[in-house]
Amino acid sequence: MGTWSITHWVVVLIVVLLVFGTKRLRNIGSDLGAALKGFKQGMAEGSEPAKLEADPKPAETAVQGDKESMPKS
Repeated sequence: MGTWSITHWVVVLIVVLLVFGTKRLRNIGSDLGAALKGFKQGMAEGSEPAKLEADPKPAETAVQGDKESMPKS
């Protein structure tokens, strides 16, 4: 077989588990996943064209305020 057979990988995996422990490896994996997710979101936001966001709520409140100030007939 080659230099890196399946038995070598099993031994390396066992040594890594003994040194770091399963809890620390799980934390490292979740941190790495969160970092990759944030990177993908940043790349997606950077590739979208800039959008101007208008807040429609002030216009709605102004219209409602005008209706309330009008006298009822």
